[in-house]
Amino acid sequence: MTDRLDVGAVVRRVFDIYVDQAPVLLPASAVVFVITGILTALLVAAASGLALVALVLSLVATTLFTGMVVQLVADVQDGRRDHSAGKLLRAATPVLGQLILVGIVAGVGIVVGFVLVIVPGLILITIWSVAAPVVVLENPGVFAALGRSRELVRGNGWQVFGVIFILFFLILIVSSAVELAANSAGTGAGLVARVVIGVLTGPLSALAQAVLYFELRGRRVQAVADPPVGGAPPGEPVAGAVESPQRLDAPGSADGADAPPAA
Repeated sequence: MTDRLDVGAVVRRVFDIYVDQAPVLLPASAVVFVITGILTALLVAAASGLALVALVLSLVATTLFTGMVVQLVADVQDGRRDHSAGKLLRAATPVLGQLILVGIVAGVGIVVGFVLVIVPGLILITIWSVAAPVVVLENPGVFAALGRSRELVRGNGWQVFGVIFILFFLILIVSSAVELAANSAGTGAGLVARVVIGVLTGPLSALAQAVLYFELRGRRVQAVADPPVGGAPPGEPVAGAVESPQRLDAPGSADGADAPPAA
């Protein structure tokens, strides 16, 4: 057993669900990311200073889409595969306002963090990485969701950052190659390529957040159920949280000596 998140297992799980559920994920992704992709591309083309606004918009879109796929991931882990693109789009409706607010708050915070010598932005991306699933499944409120996300990530910060980095790097390689080829064909082709890339890669970030949430929450529950011998049990999960996920690998304590990358 290990008390640390298995980065490789999480990444593999993300791609397994992506391939298995692509007919459901991609149409829903198109609804969200075609619009935001066009808007962000136009913002960047209009003025370089608007690139930060475009980044916030992209983060908000990813937060919304994550809210849509959380229940799908839960059902896939339970062996159910009866979702449709329409169900995905309706899944986040009850907490749509909270998801948008969480996306805006997190997006602005992360962008400001990147402006402040990058490192604070990376820290916030890590500790707030599962805020959207928290909003959908625990509904604690905007700022409480950000705090709950940090609580779940605590002890596995570097592992969570590793998942984010690996997926970002893979997406960057693919998108850079496609955009380079498309830009050589003209500006219009470059815009289309960016939108298509957004639709294809958007589900990866959302799935990563959802899978991380269930994995981290499962470890937190197991740590409470099986406290270390000779020591006090870790703190209980927040009230109202539904704690019955299936994990990717052997569970262990989420409260280790290793802290998330923090300032």
